[in-house]
Amino acid sequence: MIPAISGAVGPLGSSEWSIGSVGSIGPGATTGTPAAGNGDGSFGSVLTGAINSLETSQANATTASEQLATGQLSDPTQAITAVENASLAMDLASQIRTKMVDAVNTVFQTQM
Repeated sequence: MIPAISGAVGPLGSSEWSIGSVGSIGPGATTGTPAAGNGDGSFGSVLTGAINSLETSQANATTASEQLATGQLSDPTQAITAVENASLAMDLASQIRTKMVDAVNTVFQTQM
Protein backbone atom coordinates (compact mmCIF):
# COMPACT_ATOMS: atom_id res chain seq x y z
CA MET A 1 0.00 0.00 0.00
CA ILE A 2 1.29 3.45 -0.93
CA PRO A 3 1.00 6.02 1.89
CA ALA A 4 -1.14 9.04 1.16
CA ILE A 5 0.47 12.35 0.33
CA SER A 6 -0.14 14.96 2.98
CA GLY A 7 -3.16 17.23 2.52
CA ALA A 8 -0.74 20.15 2.77
CA VAL A 9 0.34 19.53 -0.82
CA GLY A 10 -2.64 21.40 -2.26
CA PRO A 11 -3.16 22.11 -5.94
CA LEU A 12 -0.40 21.07 -8.30
CA GLY A 13 0.82 24.45 -9.43
CA SER A 14 4.31 25.87 -9.43
CA SER A 15 3.08 28.91 -7.49
CA GLU A 16 2.09 26.65 -4.61
CA TRP A 17 5.65 25.45 -4.11
CA SER A 18 7.78 28.52 -4.66
CA ILE A 19 9.00 30.72 -1.85
CA GLY A 20 10.21 33.52 -4.08
CA SER A 21 13.55 35.21 -3.94
CA VAL A 22 15.11 37.11 -1.08
CA GLY A 23 17.15 39.99 -2.44
CA SER A 24 19.90 38.51 -4.58
CA ILE A 25 19.05 35.05 -3.26
CA GLY A 26 16.86 32.90 -5.40
CA PRO A 27 16.50 31.50 -8.89
CA GLY A 28 19.09 33.04 -11.16
CA ALA A 29 21.35 34.18 -8.32
CA THR A 30 25.00 34.01 -9.26
CA THR A 31 26.44 33.57 -5.78
CA GLY A 32 28.04 30.23 -5.03
CA THR A 33 28.12 28.12 -1.93
CA PRO A 34 31.23 26.92 -0.12
CA ALA A 35 30.39 23.37 -1.20
CA ALA A 36 30.30 24.55 -4.81
CA GLY A 37 33.87 25.76 -4.58
CA ASN A 38 33.31 29.39 -3.58
CA GLY A 39 35.27 28.87 -0.37
CA ASP A 40 33.86 32.06 1.17
CA GLY A 41 32.42 30.27 4.21
CA SER A 42 30.65 33.40 5.44
CA PHE A 43 27.27 33.23 7.11
CA GLY A 44 25.67 34.97 4.13
CA SER A 45 27.01 32.47 1.62
CA VAL A 46 25.95 29.54 3.78
CA LEU A 47 22.47 31.05 4.12
CA THR A 48 22.32 31.64 0.36
CA GLY A 49 23.28 28.03 -0.28
CA ALA A 50 20.67 26.75 2.16
CA ILE A 51 17.90 28.82 0.58
CA ASN A 52 18.95 27.77 -2.91
CA SER A 53 18.92 24.13 -1.77
CA LEU A 54 15.43 24.63 -0.33
CA GLU A 55 14.22 26.10 -3.61
CA THR A 56 15.77 23.20 -5.54
CA SER A 57 14.03 20.62 -3.36
CA GLN A 58 10.71 22.43 -3.83
CA ALA A 59 11.22 22.57 -7.59
CA ASN A 60 11.99 18.83 -7.63
CA ALA A 61 8.82 18.14 -5.65
CA THR A 62 6.76 20.28 -8.01
CA THR A 63 8.15 18.50 -11.07
CA ALA A 64 7.62 15.05 -9.56
CA SER A 65 4.06 15.91 -8.50
CA GLU A 66 3.18 17.24 -11.94
CA GLN A 67 4.69 14.18 -13.60
CA LEU A 68 2.72 11.91 -11.28
CA ALA A 69 -0.52 13.79 -11.97
CA THR A 70 -0.03 13.63 -15.74
CA GLY A 71 1.00 9.97 -15.74
CA GLN A 72 4.57 10.60 -16.86
CA LEU A 73 6.06 9.15 -13.68
CA SER A 74 6.04 5.36 -13.50
CA ASP A 75 7.04 5.05 -9.84
CA PRO A 76 4.79 7.04 -7.46
CA THR A 77 7.23 6.59 -4.59
CA GLN A 78 9.61 9.00 -6.35
CA ALA A 79 6.98 11.74 -6.18
CA ILE A 80 6.16 10.95 -2.57
CA THR A 81 9.84 11.01 -1.63
CA ALA A 82 10.41 14.33 -3.41
CA VAL A 83 7.38 15.92 -1.74
CA GLU A 84 8.36 14.66 1.70
CA ASN A 85 11.95 15.85 1.24
CA ALA A 86 10.67 19.31 0.31
CA SER A 87 8.31 19.28 3.28
CA LEU A 88 11.08 18.30 5.69
CA ALA A 89 13.40 20.94 4.23
CA MET A 90 10.74 23.62 4.70
CA ASP A 91 10.07 22.46 8.27
CA LEU A 92 13.79 22.65 9.04
CA ALA A 93 14.06 26.12 7.50
CA SER A 94 11.07 27.26 9.55
CA GLN A 95 12.58 25.93 12.78
CA ILE A 96 15.93 27.58 12.04
CA ARG A 97 14.18 30.89 11.32
CA THR A 98 12.29 30.65 14.61
CA LYS A 99 15.50 29.94 16.54
CA MET A 100 17.25 32.86 14.85
CA VAL A 101 14.40 35.25 15.66
CA ASP A 102 14.45 34.07 19.29
CA ALA A 103 18.21 34.62 19.46
CA VAL A 104 17.94 38.13 17.99
CA ASN A 105 15.15 39.00 20.42
CA THR A 106 17.27 37.75 23.32
CA VAL A 107 20.21 39.89 22.19
CA PHE A 108 18.01 42.98 21.85
CA GLN A 109 16.51 42.41 25.30
CA THR A 110 19.92 42.13 26.95
CA GLN A 111 20.55 45.12 29.18
CA MET A 112 23.99 46.65 29.36
